[in-house]
Amino acid sequence: LLQYLLQQGDYCKSFTFVSKGLLKSYNIDDKGNEHISVFAWEGWWVSDMPSFFSGKEASLNIEAVESSELLTITLANYNLLLEQVPIMERYFRMLYQNSLLTKDLRLMSAATHTAEEKYTNLVRSHPELVQRVPQNLIASYLGLAAETISRIKKKLSHTH
Repeated sequence: LLQYLLQQGDYCKSFTFVSKGLLKSYNIDDKGNEHISVFAWEGWWVSDMPSFFSGKEASLNIEAVESSELLTITLANYNLLLEQVPIMERYFRMLYQNSLLTKDLRLMSAATHTAEEKYTNLVRSHPELVQRVPQNLIASYLGLAAETISRIKKKLSHTH
């Protein structure tokens, strides 16, 4: 099992496509708490974009949650691909637009939704993710305590 694809402080040398498996992208705060920003599974791309494009140190860790098969592309090959296959420029533009939309929706959700709403929205939008990912990682992704997720699941099981 590939442990780390990238660690904070390293340099992100590739943009990675997940062909099989599941990865998490996260940072660690001053108290040692993990804050997951992205889960990437089959068909998703993952990278520390500021580090990849600027050559600066990575602020994220990227780590496998499951055994994974990955395809990677360097910045030089990425630029060559965009130059030689123009449709790929459109593909990546759409990918970035969707990524920005998703991040904006997560920020709004974090500010305006209750813990239960955050969890039920995730279950509704990505039920397979909730099945594949340990509860403590779901909690980190939603910015909640693992105990809060347990309480929500217990409450929901009694109402259905």
